[in-house]
Amino acid sequence: MSAISEFNTASNADTDREHQVQLDLLQALYSAVNASRDAAAVAEILDHLIAYSEAHFMSEELLMRMKSYDDYEDHVDDHVHMLDVLQEMAASHAQGNSALQPAKVQDALAFIGNHIATRDKRFADFVRNGK
Repeated sequence: MSAISEFNTASNADTDREHQVQLDLLQALYSAVNASRDAAAVAEILDHLIAYSEAHFMSEELLMRMKSYDDYEDHVDDHVHMLDVLQEMAASHAQGNSALQPAKVQDALAFIGNHIATRDKRFADFVRNGK
């Protein structure tokens, strides 16, 4: 296996693990909100989720630029949208608003799940095909 192939294989495996962590954090947020856990617990999960998502998206975007990925802008638009949604949830929660409802978190889970199944899969295929 060449160094590039090893990089691509490791990168895909790492990205898959990162996606699972992100989904697990979203599920933890959903569970906390659905169970009406205290505000500090919800805020802590949101903070972790936002920080993790920012780091993951930055890493993914760097790899896309390195590979001259043709769908970069649309892919990044999804990242920006997801971070906007999470930051709006956090700001609303910090203000004590009840806008952070289980349905909002479910929408975020559905959005990121679709993103992973479509845009991230397309990028993984792009990398796998040696681009």
